[in-house]
Amino acid sequence: MSKNVKNNEERVEKLLAFSKGIINGEDGKKLIDKYRDTIDNMTPYDMLLMEDKQIEMGITPETIKKHIGKIINVFFDSLRKYDWQKPNKNTFLYFLMQENNELEIKLNGIKKDIKQFKDNKEYLQKILLEKFTELLQFEDHYVKKENILFPFLEKNWEHYRAINVMWSLHDDTRKKLKQVIKALQDDNSQLTDLHKLFGEYFFLSFGMIYKENYIVYPVAFETIAEKDWQEMHKQSFEYSFPFVDAPEEVANININEENTKSIKFDEKLKFKTETGELSLDQIQFLLNALPVDITFVDENDEVRYFSRPDERFFPRSPAIIGRKVQNCHPPESVHIIEKILTSFKNNKKDNAKFWIQLKGKFILIQYFALRNDKGEYKGILEVSQDITDIKKLEGEKRLLDWEQNNISGSKLM
Repeated sequence: MSKNVKNNEERVEKLLAFSKGIINGEDGKKLIDKYRDTIDNMTPYDMLLMEDKQIEMGITPETIKKHIGKIINVFFDSLRKYDWQKPNKNTFLYFLMQENNELEIKLNGIKKDIKQFKDNKEYLQKILLEKFTELLQFEDHYVKKENILFPFLEKNWEHYRAINVMWSLHDDTRKKLKQVIKALQDDNSQLTDLHKLFGEYFFLSFGMIYKENYIVYPVAFETIAEKDWQEMHKQSFEYSFPFVDAPEEVANININEENTKSIKFDEKLKFKTETGELSLDQIQFLLNALPVDITFVDENDEVRYFSRPDERFFPRSPAIIGRKVQNCHPPESVHIIEKILTSFKNNKKDNAKFWIQLKGKFILIQYFALRNDKGEYKGILEVSQDITDIKKLEGEKRLLDWEQNNISGSKLM
């Protein structure tokens, strides 16, 4: 397929004018009639470039999200008819699409229940709470996109900013699902409020499926190299495969030589300072044994390292290495990251602390500015730690008390 068919600058400019008209509240029917030929011949490439240009013009993700549903409804038939070769079975993109198919089946099943028992609040709450709670499992689908697919798209696409809007829509969908579940758990919820929440969640969830299947996935499949898809598939095994049977192993995937070398250690190389000497494998053992998550971002705002502790609080995948730290966060929180980075680079602050409650745990998140002997900024270290039990400590427990509290034959770890 020629480049002109996939993406056309004149077509994109007209689509941009159409979308600006919708955003500004102009008559939708007149706009559709004016740009009918352009709309009928658009491609997923045009959609992505149009959205990238919107962001470049200063249109905020929040504004784009507010109107994206109406715009895509107009574009839907053209996007759906775009002809592309689907991924082979048992590949990263194949499983993402299968997960979408299974989610759609579950959503349609829930819609059927709602239609059948729409006036029976008690029964709706009884049957739907379990079904909506099950949908929380789909979280790993979004995380795999954010931490594996998106970094590869950023490396390969010149105009990738549309995926930032998609990440923001992930968060909207997550929040809406939690609101639905909370409302179903509340006996005082009004039937009209429940139906309103159901509709809002379906709009977000079905909309995300369409955006993935008809916009992002076709362009991704046609622009990403096979070796990168293999690497993405390998990394995906750190997460679940919601609602589908996961592959049993990943041993048959060809890992490129560069990545294979990155996990081998030269035993002759040593890290030496006045306080000691460590081999490279000892450094890795040490960093992974720390009871914290650590991530290092260099002075160019690029992620360079993260540890692999036994228990991880926030998802990390090798795909983020080399990624701009700003792209590792949804649009709504990027301005906070920028403020921290600016204050560190300007020597106004050396650390920042935050704490959240996550899955019953109290998590402390700290950022530390890294500087050389001259005081020059060299990066930032993020440290996340579960301090739930630490907050409960009282009195003293001395070293000699350890043996008394551990029966003979118990394990140290």
